[in-house]
Amino acid sequence: MTLIAENPTLRHERLMAEHSAHNYHPLPVVIAEAGGAWVTDVGGRRYLDCLAGYSALNFGHGHPALLAAAHRQLDRVTLTSRAFGNDQLGPFCAELAELVGKDMVLPMNTGAEAVETGLKVARKWGYEVKGVREDRARVVVAARAFHGRTISIVSFSTDPQARGGFGPFTPGFTVVPYGDADALRAAITPDTVAVLIEPIQGEAGVVVPPAGYLPAVREICSAADVLFVADEVQSGLGRTGHVLATRAAGTDADVYLLGKALGGGITPLSAVVADADVLGVLRPGQHGSTFGGNPLACAVGRAVVALLDGDAAGLLARARSLGELLHDRLAGLVGRGVLAVRGA
Repeated sequence: MTLIAENPTLRHERLMAEHSAHNYHPLPVVIAEAGGAWVTDVGGRRYLDCLAGYSALNFGHGHPALLAAAHRQLDRVTLTSRAFGNDQLGPFCAELAELVGKDMVLPMNTGAEAVETGLKVARKWGYEVKGVREDRARVVVAARAFHGRTISIVSFSTDPQARGGFGPFTPGFTVVPYGDADALRAAITPDTVAVLIEPIQGEAGVVVPPAGYLPAVREICSAADVLFVADEVQSGLGRTGHVLATRAAGTDADVYLLGKALGGGITPLSAVVADADVLGVLRPGQHGSTFGGNPLACAVGRAVVALLDGDAAGLLARARSLGELLHDRLAGLVGRGVLAVRGA
């Protein structure tokens, strides 16, 4: 009798089809190893990874400084209840706050958690600081935006696939066209507490706003006493060759939402970063997370901040130079199989 081994890719696809919920439809590539910008599948085939974990791998697979930080912390302590402190949490918050130029950090796990936390903070700030009447707060968001897949976030999504079958939805959101400062200005009311914007829309197709749009958002928010909340989960931490895409556009937000690359592609880590007059509205018991601020994630996050702080490794400059090269070469293919090139 001859036994024929099942193809490893087909075996994985069969197991996924039988036992994993079908919330993704991946390419027929099953990754087994990775290093730097390269991944290797179960059959030994190598690929250049241009997806980069949707921006979670801004520093590549297995960056030695990040792996070393994770290994050191794995041997010490990985999780404590937030009933205690841990020796990584305070330094992580201080170092990230300094990198971003704000006072305080609230660490969470996923990007969607950072967005949900930012929305909660904005509403509470609206009631306690701006003086909006209870349960009247509104947040202005952009059409075609992507901020995650929780119920509140898909409540203001304009993607039918993201919303279909998940209602009833969370109220309190006003949707305006992305990149249209006049529409944004017209949408502001006395009950508006925040404007939530991606500096560059990621899932919508890497949509870069018109020149002057982000400074206009800043001006509109300041004039109306509204928080400018920048979702930099995809665009931040080096993706554009800058620490923050908002700052690269010449302006500053009140609240930054970070994630993905903050965990170095090793562990989930996200954060809300703002000044004390915003994040200070939260008090003990009003928000939390079992794994938020865990020592393993904070140790990796500190190593990520160290890579970006002062750009000693030249990562930001390299991202800019490779971006220019890609744009230049790809632009030369427009009309020859390429329709358009977008990005920053």
